[in-house]
Amino acid sequence: MIGLSTGSPSYPASVQPTNDLADDATSAVRTSGRRRKTSHLKEVPETLAMRESLRDRCAEVAAKLDRSHPMTKDEMEQISRRMLEEADLPESYLGWVMVMISSAFWADELASVPPERRLFLLPHCLKHAEGCPAEYDQFGMNCKECGACSIADFRSIAEDMGYRVLVAEGSPVVMKIIVGGYVDAVVGVACLNVLEKAIDKVLLAGIPCMAVPLLSSDCRNTKVDEPWVEQMIRTPYKPAASKTKSYVHLMRAAGSLFEDATLERLAPRQRDSQVITNTLSQGYSPGTRMLESGPTENTVRAAITPDQLEGVDPIAATEAIAMDFLARGGKHSRPFITMAAYDAMTGGEGTGAEGEASLEKMPDAVRRAALSIETFHKASLVHDDIEDGDAYRYGQPAVHQRFGMASAINVGDYLIGLGYRLLSRNVMGDEVDAETRVDLLDSLAAAHVRLSEGQGAELLWRDAKDRRLTPLDALKIYALKTSPAFEAALYSGVRMAGDATELVDPIRKFSRNLGVAFQIINDLNDWVGDDFNKMTAGADVIGGRPTLLWALALEHLDADDQQRLLNLANDDCELSNRERLTRTRELYEKANVFEMSLQLIDKHQARAEKVADEIENESLRRLLYFLVDTVLERPEALSPEEESSKTPAVVSIGVVAR
Repeated sequence: MIGLSTGSPSYPASVQPTNDLADDATSAVRTSGRRRKTSHLKEVPETLAMRESLRDRCAEVAAKLDRSHPMTKDEMEQISRRMLEEADLPESYLGWVMVMISSAFWADELASVPPERRLFLLPHCLKHAEGCPAEYDQFGMNCKECGACSIADFRSIAEDMGYRVLVAEGSPVVMKIIVGGYVDAVVGVACLNVLEKAIDKVLLAGIPCMAVPLLSSDCRNTKVDEPWVEQMIRTPYKPAASKTKSYVHLMRAAGSLFEDATLERLAPRQRDSQVITNTLSQGYSPGTRMLESGPTENTVRAAITPDQLEGVDPIAATEAIAMDFLARGGKHSRPFITMAAYDAMTGGEGTGAEGEASLEKMPDAVRRAALSIETFHKASLVHDDIEDGDAYRYGQPAVHQRFGMASAINVGDYLIGLGYRLLSRNVMGDEVDAETRVDLLDSLAAAHVRLSEGQGAELLWRDAKDRRLTPLDALKIYALKTSPAFEAALYSGVRMAGDATELVDPIRKFSRNLGVAFQIINDLNDWVGDDFNKMTAGADVIGGRPTLLWALALEHLDADDQQRLLNLANDDCELSNRERLTRTRELYEKANVFEMSLQLIDKHQARAEKVADEIENESLRRLLYFLVDTVLERPEALSPEEESSKTPAVVSIGVVAR
């Protein structure tokens, strides 16, 4: 029996899992991205006895779940809520219970992964804040085994077993390490706030993951159920075939398109290949802990510089710069979408236990189509950085910052030509019929035209004297700028698999709503900032770019406040950038634009999900759900208290970069 702090209801040990509870996982209504506050759902059961009893109950529930596919967050939440209701326990334990059920769900899959292919995540907040001798640098915390906290103890156990170890808060680096092929499973320790943000995408991708939540989220001198952590680390290796579908093989296949050998096979260089060898083979910069610690969010291939092209044939130089930019940085989400859509339409074997072997048989024609999507995307980034005046891309100076605007424009044009060339030619032994090739080229050409229309509308508004904008006009720009890339990527994969006539309209509707919601999220992220690309919060306002936030503010402010907002965008505004941003935020909050924007994201997400609901092909339907869940990740701005407690990004992983 587990007594609650109120002394009233206790947890009934007699309650057994029901089949209805397991069935909820397949019948849950999809509301995964719905905006809401979750801080009140992250209470940790206060006594060890209560936690142990609940953990056992979660294991019973998880044992009855269908393991053929990863659970979505919605499914996991519905099951967890049902369990808490049956036990007459408060909703505040929901986050903790979801972690426990998820960990139990993945326990067998994780056991099938050898320890040397597992990643162990530790939070820096387990250290003793006072007197900790560990030092931070841009690549992480150099933890010294001083014995002052449990970090060294856990780390020693994990490393003795062969684990890779990462001391960090939730970070995109985890997915990079997994997609890079370093590990196949994750075990971790973190507060519920971090677990909610950091592990979602890992779980959705079908990557085995177990976690032990910290007992508090105060980010200093925290504690954890240490025996639980040790038990999790010591999960014995039991060789077995994977039972749960996973997108990790497709993610890795998409990333591998940009490895030198594959890139050369799919898009053979037309000029002196020695230029490429001399520049791109440098890989990661020497003389840093990157070589010891593996990839981090700061670990990107060193960009080619003008000095490295001295003495090179100028005709070959354009190709060198273009191929360098194509191979560097990015999440490769568009190539993934193309390859995953093709796989979904041809049986979905790429997500199965033999996914890696299955994907080796994927035709190079499909890979070239996927590569072409990224080529167009990279071309648009080169041009966008010039048009928007952005100085950095992928954490390094943008192409126009290194080579000048004229050369950068030309590099973007080259990448556009390369994208069309990848689709316009047949390759011996890997032919694409003429009708399919024409359909793909027509789809990409239409996407290219719409993208240019949307970007053109944005630039004309930015340079106009009248900065008034309606929400409808902003949404039209978004639909033109962002949606075509999703549509082209999905359509290319589906069309390469066969006739796609019946899916043309659903793909267009899904992509339009996904793209609009994604762009609104991008607007909101602008008020959080992006350290990786060295953006500052509010860059859209300073840069004079049209956004939905601006349009909503103008629509909902009174005449005087509208004029105050418009004055802040004038070139002759005498206020400093910081003052302009402060006053803009005040007016945005007065007009309630952040809340309205979140509501619009919900609306467009619901429309995208409705399209996905009606797709008959199960593998394709699940892919669309996966895209919604992973692409539409809402921002969460830090409170002043959280901001003041932030510590440097922390990385320490025992893998060698490649």
